[in-house]
Amino acid sequence: MDLVTVKDKQFAISLSEERIRQRVAETAAQISQDLEGKNPVFLAVLNGSFVFAADLMRGISIPCEINFVRFSSYEGMNSTGSVKELLGLNQSLKGRTVVVIEDIIDSGLTMQELLVYLQKFEPTDLKVASLLVKPGNMQVKLDIDYTCFEIPNDFIVGYGLDYDGFGRNLPAIYTVVEG
Repeated sequence: MDLVTVKDKQFAISLSEERIRQRVAETAAQISQDLEGKNPVFLAVLNGSFVFAADLMRGISIPCEINFVRFSSYEGMNSTGSVKELLGLNQSLKGRTVVVIEDIIDSGLTMQELLVYLQKFEPTDLKVASLLVKPGNMQVKLDIDYTCFEIPNDFIVGYGLDYDGFGRNLPAIYTVVEG
């Protein structure tokens, strides 16, 4: 399946399911090695990171916990420029190593706000693991500890990422085809 239609747009495959799974497994192994003995708390940012978080967690070989937070800055294919907290955190992070799991870091604004928000909980260390990063679109400086793929500023769907709620179930990542 090289081309798919999601709602009113055509998308072409840009990252295969096999390539994604391989890179996620490598990232999980690196995190496990780096955080050995730290009993980290993973925070998956909903909704988009749920597929990445599930695959990443299956590859983590150290004791850990996972929780979910939900922030949003997108409507359709465009960033709204404002970040809204939708679902809060209900677990103590004080003195813990926290790894934020994100599907994509685009402008960096959502992640920046989330990291500031999480500092209130007094973690010992905050790390970021992102499936995708768009370095050409970053509006803020962020330290991203684990990046699976850097991609151009194209709009994408699949592997948890959506277009108005659709396309999350696609096993690969697809880029919009302008035309």
